[in-house]
Amino acid sequence: MGSRKSKGGQGTPATLAAAKAKIAFTLHPYEPDPAAESYGAAAARALGVPPERVFKTLLAEVDGALTVAVVPVSGSLDLKALAAAAGGKKARMADAKDAERATGYVVGGISPLGQRRTLPTVVDESVSGFPTVYVSAGRRGLQIELAPADLVRLTAATLAAIARG
Repeated sequence: MGSRKSKGGQGTPATLAAAKAKIAFTLHPYEPDPAAESYGAAAARALGVPPERVFKTLLAEVDGALTVAVVPVSGSLDLKALAAAAGGKKARMADAKDAERATGYVVGGISPLGQRRTLPTVVDESVSGFPTVYVSAGRRGLQIELAPADLVRLTAATLAAIARG
């Protein structure tokens, strides 16, 4: 993996954050399926990558505070586990408009990297089982592959078992 920018030098906030941190990463563009029920599962299929190595970025409210959850596309978010990991009592999925406003990304392209606001982040501990993982690079049709340790460091994340399935 080498540090690269996307075509035409037009980086996303996620790719710019990764480049600024001087981490190794690879960008993987693909043709997004607008009819897909799951953007993450569609990305895994398009790239030929096992879905447990592709992680989706979700936003939830933990005791009313926006919190980022990063879980494999092969599973779903366990809201109780997220609340516990974030030191809260109750979690619910955030409204899509709130998620977009806080992160600066559109749903289906929300990256855990380079978000508009720094939010508490919890990454599912399964991330540690892979040499590299894929997350959205900040737009539909673009994934960034990076080492799990770099993902955790760049997002200042907590690792916890927050995924089901």
